[in-house]
Amino acid sequence: MDKIIVGLGEILWDVFPERKILGGAPANFAYHVSQFGFNGYALSAIGNDLLGKEVLRSLEEKNLNYLIETTDYPTGTVQVTLSDKGVPEYEICENVAWDNIPFTNRTENLAKNTSAVCFGSLAQRSTKSRETIRKFLKTVPSGCLKIFDINLRQQFYTKSVVEESLQLANVLKINDDEIKIIGELFDWESFNEQEIGRKLLTQYDFEIVILTKGTEGSFVFDPEGVSYCPTPQVAVADTVGAGDSFTAAFVAAYLHGKPIAEAHQLAVEVSAYVCRQHGAMPKLADAHTELFRKMP
Repeated sequence: MDKIIVGLGEILWDVFPERKILGGAPANFAYHVSQFGFNGYALSAIGNDLLGKEVLRSLEEKNLNYLIETTDYPTGTVQVTLSDKGVPEYEICENVAWDNIPFTNRTENLAKNTSAVCFGSLAQRSTKSRETIRKFLKTVPSGCLKIFDINLRQQFYTKSVVEESLQLANVLKINDDEIKIIGELFDWESFNEQEIGRKLLTQYDFEIVILTKGTEGSFVFDPEGVSYCPTPQVAVADTVGAGDSFTAAFVAAYLHGKPIAEAHQLAVEVSAYVCRQHGAMPKLADAHTELFRKMP
């Protein structure tokens, strides 16, 4: 498929006690969507260092397209610790390469040919990358799907960045912890999670709002109603990147014209599979990735 789908923002090494694994939500998204046959691109920045060279080598091994500029800042790393249930906690290094993503002629050309782009709040913690993300979103074609995977991390967000990002997007992905924070930021504490999901859908004129709730299932809101899917019980290796694979699978199915309920079910199955693997970018099962390739 020739549709270009971009993961725009951070790329980094998730450093576990015993290993390091390539990650960053936009890069995870781009990799997974490419497994469904789309022309996925990771758009970010690295340092002129050994870790940066390893990023490019890893992307090439994964056959993932990328537009990654080299900067004078170090390649990003995150120290990851896992709870006994495999849930990660992150210590995110600051003033790194992905905080300084430039908007180049190559970036502009990619934006003009993009069918879908996924971005978050984390890479917007710095002025440089925030400006690049916003220029990119304003350069994409009018029919482009702009997915805001809100991805609130530690103290690296503000109400103004969140609100402006909501206005720039037409799809929102949010989890149960993040929707509570949104309720507090917007003084919506009197509303429950589903009510906040619907308020976001209507107030920002989204095509879709996706709410994931870990083991409690997930909801997809659209103007026609709501889809709910329970979360399968699986033996969890870790949950790193599971939400990104959910978003990628949903977007892949949605762009193929699948009904919301079918896209939702695929997303649930794919993210459950990723939870059973180590790291954010495992190879998906053939049963999932061949689904659309069999279509005429």
